[in-house]
Amino acid sequence: MTSAPKLSDQLCFAAYSFTHALNRAYRPLLEPLGLTYPQYLVMLVLWEADGQTVKEIGERLKLDSGTLTPLLKRLEAGGYVMRRRGKEDERQVIVHLTDEGRALSEKAAGIPVELGCAMGAELGEIAELRERLLSLRDRLSEAGCAVGEPEE
Repeated sequence: MTSAPKLSDQLCFAAYSFTHALNRAYRPLLEPLGLTYPQYLVMLVLWEADGQTVKEIGERLKLDSGTLTPLLKRLEAGGYVMRRRGKEDERQVIVHLTDEGRALSEKAAGIPVELGCAMGAELGEIAELRERLLSLRDRLSEAGCAVGEPEE
């Protein structure tokens, strides 16, 4: 007789509960910037490369346009981004930072260090964890729908 799986032994619960703790840790760091965590992720993408399409931002963040569009609307209402139709292809919406949005990157520069302090972790340790998580995510993505499905 096999025993039932335990919650405390599950990787999924460890990742889920860590994500919630991480979001709670970000909240007071992002509040002075007027950003939510998902908005912060959008801004990070745009700070790396301004003038991206909604599709490109969605691909980077692994978000569909139905989730991303309301985030972009709130960022635009806050004065951080502008959305414009593409000149060559009007079906595309291109997102640009405003001057205020660009200036926000300087205010956000210390967030990774502050988060590391809150975690009691060095930046190198956090970088190792990030790389490990990305590697595991990529392997799961490569496995695709085959995970848990019987072979034919």
